[in-house]
Amino acid sequence: MRYFTVVDKQGGAILGYVWAGDEEDAAAYEPRQTAGPRGANEGGFWGRRLRRAKERGIRPTQALTELYGDPEPGGKGRPLPGSLTDAPNAAAVEALAKDE
Repeated sequence: MRYFTVVDKQGGAILGYVWAGDEEDAAAYEPRQTAGPRGANEGGFWGRRLRRAKERGIRPTQALTELYGDPEPGGKGRPLPGSLTDAPNAAAVEALAKDE
């Protein structure tokens, strides 16, 4: 399982996390609880991008790497440079989003 941090393009606040795992054949955006509506609203943008990648037939972690490599995507957020890392599972990313 891998994930990266999504930050606000304006002020750099953490909006959420995009994660993916090939074993689970799953990928998603997890909003940061303290980011409020702005973090939650960003989920639609990242979710659509993940679905399009799945429709193209690429593995979840390949999609994650592709999204991470786009420094200025549409939407309000962008990948935080240097934040692509490993997690033991999706629950760990969900907990990270709630604890901060």
